[in-house]
Amino acid sequence: MSNSKDAVRKVLDQVKADNRTSLTAPEGKLVCDAYGIPVPKEGVAKSAGEAGKMASSMGFPVVMKIVSPDILHKTEAGGVIVGLKTAEDAEKAYETILGNAKKYKADAKIEGVQVQQMLAGGTEVIVGSITDGSFGKLVAFGLGGVLVEVLKDITFRLAPATKEDALSMLDGIQAHEILKGVRGGEPVNRNALADVIVKVSQLVTDFPEIVELDLNPVFATPKDATAADVRIVVDFAFKPKPKPRPTEEIVAAMNRIMQPKAVAVVGASAEDGKIGNSVMKNLINGGYKGDIYPIHPKAAEILGYKAYKSVKDVPGVIDVAVFAIPAKFVAAALTECGEKKIPGAVLIPSGFAEAGAPELQAEIVEVGKKYDIRLMGPNIYGFYYTPANLCATFCTAYDVKGHAALSSQSGGIGMAIIGFSRSAKMGVSAIVGLGNKSDIDEDDLLAFFEQDPNTNLIAQHCEDLKDGRAFAEAAKRVSKKKPVVVLKAGRTSAGAKAASSHTGALAGNDRIYEDVFKQSGVIRARSLRQLLEFARGVPVLPTPKGENVLIITGAGGSGVLLSDSCVDNGLSLMSMPPDLDAAFRKFIPPFGAAGNPVDITGGEPPITYVNTVKLGLSDDRIHALILGYWHTIVTPPMVFARNMVEVKKEMEAKGFVKPMVASLAGDVEVEEAAEYLYQHGIPAYAYSTELPVEVLGAKYKWARGAGLL
Repeated sequence: MSNSKDAVRKVLDQVKADNRTSLTAPEGKLVCDAYGIPVPKEGVAKSAGEAGKMASSMGFPVVMKIVSPDILHKTEAGGVIVGLKTAEDAEKAYETILGNAKKYKADAKIEGVQVQQMLAGGTEVIVGSITDGSFGKLVAFGLGGVLVEVLKDITFRLAPATKEDALSMLDGIQAHEILKGVRGGEPVNRNALADVIVKVSQLVTDFPEIVELDLNPVFATPKDATAADVRIVVDFAFKPKPKPRPTEEIVAAMNRIMQPKAVAVVGASAEDGKIGNSVMKNLINGGYKGDIYPIHPKAAEILGYKAYKSVKDVPGVIDVAVFAIPAKFVAAALTECGEKKIPGAVLIPSGFAEAGAPELQAEIVEVGKKYDIRLMGPNIYGFYYTPANLCATFCTAYDVKGHAALSSQSGGIGMAIIGFSRSAKMGVSAIVGLGNKSDIDEDDLLAFFEQDPNTNLIAQHCEDLKDGRAFAEAAKRVSKKKPVVVLKAGRTSAGAKAASSHTGALAGNDRIYEDVFKQSGVIRARSLRQLLEFARGVPVLPTPKGENVLIITGAGGSGVLLSDSCVDNGLSLMSMPPDLDAAFRKFIPPFGAAGNPVDITGGEPPITYVNTVKLGLSDDRIHALILGYWHTIVTPPMVFARNMVEVKKEMEAKGFVKPMVASLAGDVEVEEAAEYLYQHGIPAYAYSTELPVEVLGAKYKWARGAGLL
């Protein structure tokens, strides 16, 4: 590759020397040639014979054009002939063009005649690259021509892209069927197209100063893919984001912050209603067993703990300092933490970048860098880490332990997470506020939770990603082991505008987030409720062993809506083999519908649910079950729930473990039944045919991304 790099470097050096921001068409061709990106073949002939030879080696048809600095309007001068099909035609055309040029301008300086391969037909597509503020270099693919402007039907991947990424892009646009050839059109050569995408992604990775690149149109045919036009824009001042810290270094600091042996509260207070008072109470009432050091300029003791004027007066080691003082005093107190070698600071105060004081935030970031203190916040509610009984927050103490770690960029959303978790009895390992993300952000949390034995799912709410590429790389690694769920706020232009005013961050093009999340194995939540339901439900479900999903329902109407939900959530309804169909029919009244959904009808006693679900669990061809319960006098809600839990246990003992979710339609008693099912490992919802299937769909998305299916 070094020769190709040298060739491109030479072209770019010339562009730089000329103080230009874009390449000419011939320069673009040189760059494409260097990286093996196919462009139309061309050359300049100095004689008729040479024109014939050149045209033959390129392959017909060709177009021929006069090359003369004195003839600007080539067509007007009779200097362009298109559609030449033989060597003889090319020789004749050479003479004709020269004759016409002489007639047009007798003293014109003629350098020869350009012979250029004419691209024939095929499907017009775009391959390009953009530079995003958060994700850096991205490669893009879409249909070419006017359509791309109108439909915005384009898909992105991080550069450099693998061949696999590139092939997935061909299926990643809405109009992907067109590439397969419709209405007599021919299918494109997928490998040739993917090859162009990979080469473009490598080129922009090798030369970060190429900030925009467009091959539009690329003619994709059954044989090859050739770029008819090349546009390259450069910015020599462009600097890629610095590499993130090594994971070990992140984990070492995060371990001390999340599982500290000693905590200082800067701005601790004995006065009710003060934030420094709430933080102290939560640490004490939450059951934290480490040392607590209140820091206060005058008090001798606070809530029974000896107080100190400064962290520097504390005799022992401190792992983390929680700040509850006004913004303007933070930098000075943080400097003292640096001198005390405290590795982490939790900055609750607001009044920084979010409140129009970016200089105050820049100042604390500098202090953090100088002393190597990791900063959480500012402008946050603090955080919880339940395995250590640690409530380093001014919210309420929280004690339902479990294995989901949640984070939010917003305090309000953090409170919603706390409330939902408490109400749904969802155990959490951590709830973390990230606020302005002056330093610690989502990828730091991913690195910590990846190796935290107390966490088996990570769910994050964010409005922006400071370094989207670092996040994507971390998520790609972590999601292979543990599900990563993300609610990206600001996915509409109105939401993006609100996000930028909220955190001083701009939301990028949502399509980029969509595609990069998919590429990184992230499960994307579309709403706050979904984020919470996924966090609660995904860990409860066992991992499916295959794609075949079966619906068993007592209400035909539920079966139809559940089938719709399966399609919406990318689940595949198993087509029923005849022998299995016959087996199910044994348990179903003659007017019930076999096939999938299995409709057992409403008037059936509990035993019908039991028998059909047993069969569903025991047949290896079925990989997941969706139950649609209908409240009847014959089978009351709690009878159904207890039966299902019994069947699940009995079948598990025989080695049949499958994900099972339930939708319950009925009067208010179904709420208690749904809760009972959920507590026993069957995510169940009263009054919804969407939520249970969304949770199952999320489990499937994770399993596919992690390569477990």
